[in-house]
Amino acid sequence: MEFNFSLSEIEAVADRILEQKLQKIIVFKGQMGAGKTTFIKALCKKLGVKNATSSPTFSLVNEYYTIDNQIVYHFDFYRIKNEVEALNIGTEDYFYSGNYCLIEWPEKIPNLLPENHAVIEISVLENQNRKLKFT
Repeated sequence: MEFNFSLSEIEAVADRILEQKLQKIIVFKGQMGAGKTTFIKALCKKLGVKNATSSPTFSLVNEYYTIDNQIVYHFDFYRIKNEVEALNIGTEDYFYSGNYCLIEWPEKIPNLLPENHAVIEISVLENQNRKLKFT
C-alpha cells in the first residue's frame, strides 16, 4: 500500500495505516529528515497517546501512554554502536511485550527484530511531499 501526502494530510494517512490489520512491531525506514519521527507522532496521536511525543535519539526509547492506559514504545537506534547496546536496554522485553513498538533505524538491529513486523518506508518527493509505502 502506498500513499503520497503533504504534511497537512499526515493524520489522514496515519488513520489509513491504523485501519489495516497492523502488527504491533512497526519499523520505519527512510533517510535522515524523511519524516519518520513526524509520522510516528501522528500515529501516536491517532492511537490516543496523551503525553507529548518526541524523538528518543539520546534515550533510545520513549514510553507513551494512551488514554486507555495502553503503552506505546518509540525507539530510535540511530546512535547505537552495535546490537549488544540495544540488548542492554532490554529490547527483547519491549518487543515481546504485546505493546506497540515503533522503531526508527531498524537496520542497526536486524538480528533483534521479531519475525512478524510491519514496515513503513518514507521518502521525500518534490514540494516537501512524502511517499509512504506500507508492507
